[in-house]
Amino acid sequence: MLGSTHGTLTTDFRARVVACGEEPHASVVSLPTATRQGGLDVSGRPLQLPVPDLDRFFRPRSVAVVGASDTEGRPNAGITRQLIAWAERVGARLHPVHPARETVFGLPCVASVGELAGLDEPVDLAVLLVADPLPVIEELGEAEIPFAVAFASGFAETGEAGAVAQARLAAAVERSGVRLLGPNTNLNAFERFRDDLEGPAIALITQSGHQGRPLHTLQELGIRLSHWAPTGNEADLETADFLAYFAQRPEVGAIACYVEGLKDGRAFLLAADRAARAGVPVVAVKVGRTEAGAEAAASHTGKLTGADRVVDAAMRQFGVVRVDGLDELQDTAALLARARPPQAEGVAVYSISGGTGAHFADLATAAGLTLPALSPAKQAELHTWIPGYLNVANPIDNGGHPVGDWRGRKIIDAILADPSVGVLICPITGPFPPMSDRLAQDLVDAAEATDKPVCVIWGSPVGTEDAYRTTLLGSSRVATFRTFANCVTAVKAYLDHHRFASGYRSPFDEAPRTPSPSFRKARGLMRPGRQLSEHAAKQLLRAYGIRVPREQLVTSAAGAVRAAGPVGYPVVMKASGPHLAHKTELGLVKVGLTSASQVRDAYRELTDIARFESVDLDGILVCQMIDRGVEMMVGVTHDPLFGPTVTVGLGGVLVEVLHDTAVRVPPFGEKEARDMLGELRGRALLAGVRGGTPVDVDALVEVVLRVQRMALELGDDLTELDINPLVVLGRGQGAVALDALAVCR
Repeated sequence: MLGSTHGTLTTDFRARVVACGEEPHASVVSLPTATRQGGLDVSGRPLQLPVPDLDRFFRPRSVAVVGASDTEGRPNAGITRQLIAWAERVGARLHPVHPARETVFGLPCVASVGELAGLDEPVDLAVLLVADPLPVIEELGEAEIPFAVAFASGFAETGEAGAVAQARLAAAVERSGVRLLGPNTNLNAFERFRDDLEGPAIALITQSGHQGRPLHTLQELGIRLSHWAPTGNEADLETADFLAYFAQRPEVGAIACYVEGLKDGRAFLLAADRAARAGVPVVAVKVGRTEAGAEAAASHTGKLTGADRVVDAAMRQFGVVRVDGLDELQDTAALLARARPPQAEGVAVYSISGGTGAHFADLATAAGLTLPALSPAKQAELHTWIPGYLNVANPIDNGGHPVGDWRGRKIIDAILADPSVGVLICPITGPFPPMSDRLAQDLVDAAEATDKPVCVIWGSPVGTEDAYRTTLLGSSRVATFRTFANCVTAVKAYLDHHRFASGYRSPFDEAPRTPSPSFRKARGLMRPGRQLSEHAAKQLLRAYGIRVPREQLVTSAAGAVRAAGPVGYPVVMKASGPHLAHKTELGLVKVGLTSASQVRDAYRELTDIARFESVDLDGILVCQMIDRGVEMMVGVTHDPLFGPTVTVGLGGVLVEVLHDTAVRVPPFGEKEARDMLGELRGRALLAGVRGGTPVDVDALVEVVLRVQRMALELGDDLTELDINPLVVLGRGQGAVALDALAVCR
């Protein structure tokens, strides 16, 4: 049986939704606050995320610093000095606010937030250097200041009392109309960003300021950064808001995220959807793969990390590239931001060493990259510059000497000209001047003349060589890595992203907005707070057009015999009750009954066992016996971040042993349903193995989509659904749900 995640679905995002001409589903709590365009799906969840106008946050005309100080040695003085420098860089006027000072660092000081309303120019941003930002929020609203930043800690990250204080702060922000960054954030949004770098930029979102430091220093390697949003506890503005905003910025080539937890799962997916529509890649480190990581995240920003396999699946659905390390984050984001779309899927590996090429080819192929064999004509061309005894099929081994003269550039250009090659990778495991200097320059020159990505791995642990520091890092067209693994990860992400983006269709455009006729039937079958019996759960499936065996529920031995005739021998008999699971282990299933006497005896035996085991029954099911097929399972559980999720996997009695399942977050389409099957380790069973008959995959996909519709329409009222086994018959014969369990909220 599928495990169930019991938790309260977050309502932060939905609480701010007012439907456009639609009523939310009865199971969804929706509060009449800020209008959200785009309407709701049939479950009452929003279908569009409005994008806050954060231009005035990142480039304010005027900024107020509440609690400003110039007393040396005090933290507020250092922060005030940094904010003054930042305001000068972005062309904003800064207004210190302090009740007991006339000036701060020579700037005229106002006594209160209220006095800001009397200034000649509007204040776009207020930075709160106060221990308790709550009393200031209402004043900011009255002064019509649109944005604020609260650095103060001591909120949700500290436990229950802090969470209550943060809830009060969030409520005050909601009433005021101010959009708040924080609390428990820092000054990263006001860092210095180099304006002398060219090309698409990386926009950075982090819930921990320190975790963004490696990406900020990418500027020293010539990679442009445009924004940094340190979201902290996300009492108001959250990762999703900045993700949606950055996705529409023309200068942003990729978005890099360090995420500890998500405030609202649907909001995050809608923001990722906006990035996918725009073709802007998103790369993320998401904490919470382990229990230890999830607990640490909760103590740092007070965030709910969510079930990791659900988060992982949701990110893949919407094209978010998930990586584990900050080094992977920076290298992958840098390549995705700067590389042009691929012209081919093939990767060519070019090296001065056969050993280096073989090693890298192993790693690349294991990761799923394609290394196409170059054509005989291309190999013959390469052998005009490379000795004939060296392998140039791919990987290409030049033996070393050709890189030191005019032949080196010829070889690189010839490889890049091959139509099967979309990416050229040159691993240089160590410097060998002057040849490595010539090789680096040839790679840079070739990269400037092609739209195909040229990737170089500089393996020297020193990293001070001119070929690396000046030649390679001085080029905006060469992607330079320090490790084989990071290069493989980034190139695979690059190819995967463009493949995903080229065929992306938003599932929110086709999400159902009105209930189907099936919903009206199903509502009458729900029993709030109860687990349905197998018979009742199968009626729920029937309502959604999911095939179940012919069966009758009987309450006497004579009734069982009468039912067996129209059901058709041989029959299966099973106990049916509202709290009955694992019937086989209790001996409450009888298979292959071929006569009235066997049916009569089976009825008595099943009721005796139930009585002995103190199992409440609503009757005995007399069921059609279904031909053999592949046993699968399809189910619905609830995730505290994303709401209903749909799972498919290998089923039967070994489902809890094999754990071979794939999960998706609705809404999704047929392609995603088929991709779920492709993720299963046992997917070969569906195609037929050892002479087995291929099964009806189309019917299985149809069941997954119908279960998704049920999950959306019944919403939070259906806590759990488990169809196991779902027998998938031969091609064209359909799929039949032999057993089902349903739990109502």
